[in-house]
Amino acid sequence: MSAILADKLLETVVVRGASDLHIAVGQPPVLRLHGRLVKLETKVLEPEDTVALMKSITPERCQMELQQSGSSDFGFAFGDKARFRVSIFKQRGNTGMVLRQIPNSLLSMEQLNTPPAMKELIVRPRGLVLVTGPTGSGKSTTLAACIDYLNQNVDHHIITIEDPIEFYHYHKKSTINQREVGVDVPTFAEAIRRALRQDPDVILVGELRDLETIEAAITAAETGHIVFGTLHTSSAAGTINRIIDVFPTNQQDQIRTQLSTSIIGILAQQLLPRIQGGRVAAYEMLVVTSAIANLIRENKTFRITSSIQTGHKLGMQLLDDHLFWLWRDGVVSKEDAITKSNIPDALRERMYRHEQGLATDDEETEDSGSGDDGDDKPKRNPKIKYI
Repeated sequence: MSAILADKLLETVVVRGASDLHIAVGQPPVLRLHGRLVKLETKVLEPEDTVALMKSITPERCQMELQQSGSSDFGFAFGDKARFRVSIFKQRGNTGMVLRQIPNSLLSMEQLNTPPAMKELIVRPRGLVLVTGPTGSGKSTTLAACIDYLNQNVDHHIITIEDPIEFYHYHKKSTINQREVGVDVPTFAEAIRRALRQDPDVILVGELRDLETIEAAITAAETGHIVFGTLHTSSAAGTINRIIDVFPTNQQDQIRTQLSTSIIGILAQQLLPRIQGGRVAAYEMLVVTSAIANLIRENKTFRITSSIQTGHKLGMQLLDDHLFWLWRDGVVSKEDAITKSNIPDALRERMYRHEQGLATDDEETEDSGSGDDGDDKPKRNPKIKYI
């Protein structure tokens, strides 16, 4: 398989709007289109095909890392059409690849319909803001939109630490430096420590993947910087627990206290196929109030979910509420909403009550993430942009 075929495959990904391209021996190339896997009508790939394709796009250092450790990640630009985040790996002795398309054009926070509370959090002078969700839920896209919003509106020094760099940002009102782990700096934790000496206002940490990185991020947030980070968790309460559980038992009380003063918000998200094509994000938004900070400090995170439920006037919302609204408004299917839900049985029951006309005013209350809470009457027609 030649580089020319690699170009043709990448062109297909861009033209068809696929999010990912899967390359594996024993089947044709596979696209992920709107969340579903679609095989291309081309030849079945042989071992030499996948190796040739890998070599045509992979830097030498990553080819060496593949031989030494069995996998490697990197990013590259496909001309001016798109960037790709690539994971190459060994499987059953053969070479496999997954290429994630990163569009060149950044989507805005409005286009992504992120809860308005997020915009208020990211302009604060200090604190830790986490964007969480499973792989492929759009975390990188959301963070890129947040960085771009700051870049257009405030004169900050923004440092991003990524593995690999995904979206390219250019200096607008802010100054932006993007550092790639493994190329510009050895580790996330080292990059955060170095960043503190580089006069940053904002530090984006691509992934809080270990204790050392989490510790460095919390310290940076405590010392007067706004820090963005990501985790693979599906709810706000689950995110707090995941962070604390990374630490040894004898440090957990101290970390709870540190976290309660440093964390200011969590956005948990899921990506669902739209009934009419394309995909739409569902969000859970936690804004850390003094009451919620107390729950974190006192190890009562199980009460955070009910605090989000009662905090809609502050722009908070539960993931399952947003999933219900998207289903009720005909944007996503019942099956997809339930699959992505944190409490599937409760959501299924709520949907049944709605279908039977048994829903209460509470259950019908519209997406209150708009921040426009002039009264408590249910709002039936959301002004939501779905992409």
